[in-house]
Amino acid sequence: MANVFDLLSLARRIEAPRTEVDNFGVQSPSMAFAEGVTEATTRAAVILLTALSRHIHRIGEIQSERLRELLRNAEGVRELLREARDNGNLGTAWREYLRDAIERAVLTTDAFRERGDIFLEHEAAGCPPVLFYHYEVMMDGRDLPFKSNYMLLRIIPPEGVAVDNARRPYIIICPRAGHGPGVGGHKSDSQVGVALREGHPVYFVAFRREPEHDQYLSYVTRTEAAFVREVMRRHPNAPKPVLVGDCQGGWATLVLAATNPDLTGPIVINGAPVTPIAGKVGENIFRYNAGLLGGTWIPMFLSDLGGGIFDGAHLAHNFELLNPERPLRKYTDLFRDVDTARETFLATERWWGSFCLLHENEIRWIIEQLFVGNRLVKNKARVVPERRHVELKLIRAPIIVFTSHGDNVTPPQQALNWIGEIYESEQEIRILGQRIVYLVHDDVDHLGIIISSNIVNKEYSEVATTLEVIEALVPGLYEMRIQDVKEDDVRTRYTVELVERSLDDIRALGDGHDDERAFAAVSHASEVQAQIYHTLVRPSVKAAVTEITAEISRAMHPQRLSRALMSSKNPMMAGVKLAAEQVREGRAKAAPENPFLAAEALWVRSVEQAIAIWRHCRDLAYELTFHSIWNTPWVHYFSDSYEAPRTLMINDDLRALPEVAMALSGVETGGFAEAVIRMLVLLSNDRGGVRRDRLERWSHVLAQDEPFRSLDAELLKIILRQQTLIASYEPEQAIETLPLLLTDSEERRRAYLVVRYVPGTIGEMSPHTVALLQRFAEVLGQPWVEGDLTDDPLAM
Repeated sequence: MANVFDLLSLARRIEAPRTEVDNFGVQSPSMAFAEGVTEATTRAAVILLTALSRHIHRIGEIQSERLRELLRNAEGVRELLREARDNGNLGTAWREYLRDAIERAVLTTDAFRERGDIFLEHEAAGCPPVLFYHYEVMMDGRDLPFKSNYMLLRIIPPEGVAVDNARRPYIIICPRAGHGPGVGGHKSDSQVGVALREGHPVYFVAFRREPEHDQYLSYVTRTEAAFVREVMRRHPNAPKPVLVGDCQGGWATLVLAATNPDLTGPIVINGAPVTPIAGKVGENIFRYNAGLLGGTWIPMFLSDLGGGIFDGAHLAHNFELLNPERPLRKYTDLFRDVDTARETFLATERWWGSFCLLHENEIRWIIEQLFVGNRLVKNKARVVPERRHVELKLIRAPIIVFTSHGDNVTPPQQALNWIGEIYESEQEIRILGQRIVYLVHDDVDHLGIIISSNIVNKEYSEVATTLEVIEALVPGLYEMRIQDVKEDDVRTRYTVELVERSLDDIRALGDGHDDERAFAAVSHASEVQAQIYHTLVRPSVKAAVTEITAEISRAMHPQRLSRALMSSKNPMMAGVKLAAEQVREGRAKAAPENPFLAAEALWVRSVEQAIAIWRHCRDLAYELTFHSIWNTPWVHYFSDSYEAPRTLMINDDLRALPEVAMALSGVETGGFAEAVIRMLVLLSNDRGGVRRDRLERWSHVLAQDEPFRSLDAELLKIILRQQTLIASYEPEQAIETLPLLLTDSEERRRAYLVVRYVPGTIGEMSPHTVALLQRFAEVLGQPWVEGDLTDDPLAM
């Protein structure tokens, strides 16, 4: 740095005219500012144009195809009506349809009455879990030092289903995202049902409707940790339990595992919004709510209206507004098939009409740390204020993420982008000994991820069976692929392959992060608005609210009011039950070929189409408004302090980490177990993935054969992690030093045979795998085995 004398000397040496020097000093910052504004404006314009073009494409292409289909259906209805007229049956068909429609209307109204009665009965009982299976309460969060409204339930296996207490128990954490507990086990084909059929003990984490006084999310996390410890105590001879978290229960499961890394076995999270601000421009508009509605102060205000309690019915209402044509379809499907659809409708509504309550502390944490602040993936979220931040990188249990392109509540970007946010690269995942597997479905929606029978019987069943061997997987990032295989054109079986992936593969599911910069400004604005509300408005609101007005506000919520008014307690519904009974006695259905039934279906589809077009137009306006407000260069200055630029480590930096250096220092040390694991890791690296049958053979060797069977589980994980690092960073040296690990000729023979056995038959191997096996044989001085090894060499 120059001193004052150097400056004087420097000034004398400047040859440029003084005016040019002054202009340079003044214009340079201005030009930099102008360039920054221009660049930010261009970036915002690109986002706006992208959103506009994608929405217009969706309206113009997808909706126009549906419109053409409607026109074709209208032409078909016209032909049916003309044919009935020509045959002289039009009047008869109309009378038949009119009677059928009136009877269906009566039966549908009666179904609404029954739904209202079920709702009131369920509310009076405190909204207990809606489970298909019988259960018993094993632990109650109210009995713990930090009280919460959570309960641990043991699912009682139904008759004919046997569970083995020595097998890995399942703990299913139900989402508390507006509705009451039970979605993961409300029918036979469910997550609970899959685990029971596989012979696993199953536990269910449920909750009461009302939270405990001054309940915090940290209390819930501590309660869930206590539940896991209790399950482990009850199954001392079983591996650590599997944790299954649905939706909100998914990120809650990650928080639990990060703050208690010693407790959990494999973790399965389904449709969990871990990175809520992520998504595609022109598609995922749910994430813009905070920027357009005000952020944290809205749930704070609603909680104050509820006497410090936030009503989960608000969240359920938001879900319905996201796709308003779906509730209409639910009711029109009931009206169309009321004779057969009534029971299914009532069973579904029993859970959908069950609403939980959250303490203001809880909903505010969720909004601030996740949906507005996005702090969980930035390692800035705190469960307990005086404790350190939650670091998802501390999780050591395998993580399986299930998401879907058809989920517009939690799209794949929100379910998966956290992986690229907290890890430097897929190489760091390996260094830490972590295994992350993700499965992306093509079209199932958010609720279908959890409750669809097709998903349960295929994806969840395959995930459940794969969990048995996933801890034997080489650390890394994988995508699970499930393919259907027809057998004898009758029976279908599934093949599972775990394909090694990179963080770039996850990033390719989205369209970058340029649109996410606006959310930093939203987060800052949300904090400011919350502080203003807390200081200036909240005292008046709290003073005006009483327990009675709080209860009235909940009772008058549209989700509750619409159900209660249709119940038998409404005097106007008194004659509906009697009328429905009379209709059932003399039910006269219209013939399936009645043209007016086709006309009715056409009208319903037309209304759905109109609502869908309105929704797309709403979404377009919603997104353009958000980016016009929050993605401007001036607003970016408001968010500068809330944007934390991230510097990624390069591969050389990762290699210099102590964990890697320590592992590489042991490349020449070890024995039979280290040598076999090293060779299998090298084979896995060479293939870039592994089929489940090969993983099952390897898992069998680890569990049943010596010397692996006698190794402590934690020691086995350490060896697998160490050999993975050696094989990843020094593959040539890893091969050349194998003889140093296997000094005995018999050991070399057995090690080579088991490594030859695990990959399977020669016909299923790639040329690279065959070449690598031949290299192992050459280095270890073993003859090449021409035939297939179908029997475990270590079991001989």
